[in-house]
Amino acid sequence: MIQPHGNQNFLALYESDFDRRQTLLEESRNLPSLVLNSAAASNAVMLGGGYFSPLNGYMNISDALSVSKYMKTKNGLFWPIPILNLATNINGIERASRIALRDPNIQDNPVMAIMDVEDIENISSSDKDEIIKNIFGTLDHHHPGVRVFRNLGNFCISGSIRVLSHSYFSLNHKNTYKTAVQLREEINRLGWKKIIAFQTRNPMHLAHEELCRIAMDSLNADGMIIHIPLGKLKQDDIPAHIRNKCIQKMIDVYFASDSTILSGYGFDMFYAGPREALLHAIFRQNMGATHMIVGRDHAGVGSYYGPFDAQAVFDRLPNNSLKIQIFNADHTAYSRKLNRVVMMNKVNDHTLDDFIILSGNEMRKILKSGTVLPETITRPEVSRILIDYYRSL
Repeated sequence: MIQPHGNQNFLALYESDFDRRQTLLEESRNLPSLVLNSAAASNAVMLGGGYFSPLNGYMNISDALSVSKYMKTKNGLFWPIPILNLATNINGIERASRIALRDPNIQDNPVMAIMDVEDIENISSSDKDEIIKNIFGTLDHHHPGVRVFRNLGNFCISGSIRVLSHSYFSLNHKNTYKTAVQLREEINRLGWKKIIAFQTRNPMHLAHEELCRIAMDSLNADGMIIHIPLGKLKQDDIPAHIRNKCIQKMIDVYFASDSTILSGYGFDMFYAGPREALLHAIFRQNMGATHMIVGRDHAGVGSYYGPFDAQAVFDRLPNNSLKIQIFNADHTAYSRKLNRVVMMNKVNDHTLDDFIILSGNEMRKILKSGTVLPETITRPEVSRILIDYYRSL
């Protein structure tokens, strides 16, 4: 199986031993505590699940600046986005060396991790701007990732953690949420050697489905993991449970059995385009994928990034930064001439009018009217799920 990132031992920070977990929870009752923001909580979940191996906790400002500027930690580990615990208020933990971290997304804020505090620093406005500019490529407050990051707080709390909970992800998405540990075990059970990861924050339409097939056929892959974010997205993104239902139906009806896994991970997206694509590659490698599809505007938003910036960034990496390989994909669409879905840059004698393409807004308008999307765009089973969703709003 592919090695985890960093050529080190695979590091998942969730305490899997029940007795030790109970002992830590008992200890947490007497510790000063901090209610995390959602971004820091999702980082804890990813650290717990092994997705962020070999990190052992939250970064300090020095590492955050190094990662944002040079894409490596101070000790030389390739890493594209700082993994931080930022807070607006540190009352009660200012002098603590060990604290309990509380979940902001579950009622009564139960303890989700214990942290050995390395440092509590105040991040300056200039340092925060530098980090934002390097990660997102912009300081524009209208960028959803910039807006969230800027409001997380100016206290940076660094140190190692031991994770005690997978938050609401294992409760609300118990059939979909899987840690990197669990996915490695599943890959091993299935005997897959060549595994493709496909990231999507949308219900999968016919073009996505065929892109997965094109990649599997091109690489002669053993299996595909459709890997969806279950954390907080933009307000107009379709909720995780609806995306899950759509994709699972498509897999059940249209994919060969034992060829495809639908899985979700507990992370709040940054919408950081190229930098986030690199982070996606790290945690897909950690979960056991050998290849990852990177399509147009991967992890992007609006017009902040070029359509292929997230592909080009991999070409500029130093050798041996990653072991996972990238399958670059263009936009896929239904060809009127060939009567099938194709990768648009791979067919000759086509103009834009030869493809059937609907924007997201156009699809939403059709679905809200109760009309099934054309089968050249979306499978009818998926359309019906989406129609029911929009009718419920």
